[in-house]
Amino acid sequence: MMDVAMAFDINKIRQDFPNLSVSVRGKKLAYLDNAATTFKPRSVIESGNRHYSSGVANVHRGVHYLSEMATEEYEQARAKVRGFINASDVSEIIFTHGTTESINLVAHSFGREFIKEG
Repeated sequence: MMDVAMAFDINKIRQDFPNLSVSVRGKKLAYLDNAATTFKPRSVIESGNRHYSSGVANVHRGVHYLSEMATEEYEQARAKVRGFINASDVSEIIFTHGTTESINLVAHSFGREFIKEG
């Protein structure tokens, strides 16, 4: 089995998460409360900044330039995720507000179909 430390360059990973540059009592921050809030990598922060700085608009709702651009970026993200997890089709990719909403969606959709009394 491969040693995890050999598979990941932890210092390179830490550099991609600005929050992890925080020192706590002279030591590098170790953050373990991901159930509450997960740190974002620099690329996500920069993408969010671009979105909020130059084109906030609803996805799939408007017929104006900003909405069309937001929809295009949203669909590009869906396609990237599809490729990353090797889904058959982009329609299989559903974005939610967070883990709890995702778990509830799976529980309700799967549970209604396959979980029965007994």
